[in-house]
Amino acid sequence: MKIKGILFDINGTLIDIHTDEGMDEIYRAVSHFLTYQGINLHRGEVREQYYRIMEEQTKARGEEHPEFDAVAVWREFLERNLNSARRPLPDKMETMPRFLAEMFRGISRHRLELYQDVKSVLEELKPRFSLAVVSDGQSPWALPEMRATGIDGYFDPIVISSDYGFRKPDSRLFHAALDAIEADPEEVLFVGNDMYRDVFGAKQMGIKTVFFASNQGRSHMEGVEPDYIIYGFSELRKAIDFFERL
Repeated sequence: MKIKGILFDINGTLIDIHTDEGMDEIYRAVSHFLTYQGINLHRGEVREQYYRIMEEQTKARGEEHPEFDAVAVWREFLERNLNSARRPLPDKMETMPRFLAEMFRGISRHRLELYQDVKSVLEELKPRFSLAVVSDGQSPWALPEMRATGIDGYFDPIVISSDYGFRKPDSRLFHAALDAIEADPEEVLFVGNDMYRDVFGAKQMGIKTVFFASNQGRSHMEGVEPDYIIYGFSELRKAIDFFERL
């Protein structure tokens, strides 16, 4: 098999991250911050409105696998709650939704680190293959987290579902990466940790799959089998050798 490119999921594949969006501390901190913007809401009201707007947004997408946009959620939140007489300056309104999205993520996060050997393997692969990311997530979270762990420079393109409004296994996300690296499905591998979003999503396009059995993601799906399984990221080297011999 002639391998031209390798596509990767991020969380659970490259980055070992753990968040808890149910923490009271998130909504308490947001509530206290909003007081200084002229919005007086209890933490429970912040939580309820956040998830209600998110649900409204995903339903409005009209997609089979809709994805929300965290920055747009907070923008709508502010629009609904800011009194016109107390509205901040326009430049502040432009930056505040992203700030709130980042603050929400930062407070919810318990762990952020690379899986063992990710950096060394990427260093070896970068000169040999086109490397790209196809991941479900939020750009204002994923891109800074990739920078924080030092892996953002290895991939082009970085396809994140929040920028498109739909999630894997939607084939359009995979197509976006393939088009960018100018490769056909039979010329790439997909490495991911979720049997449905990653393995099923890639296989329905004819892409060979490497399933990383990490500590995250859906590990089983009836009727779906990856082409190769690894239990540590360093094993990706052997997986690539296997496919190149096909």
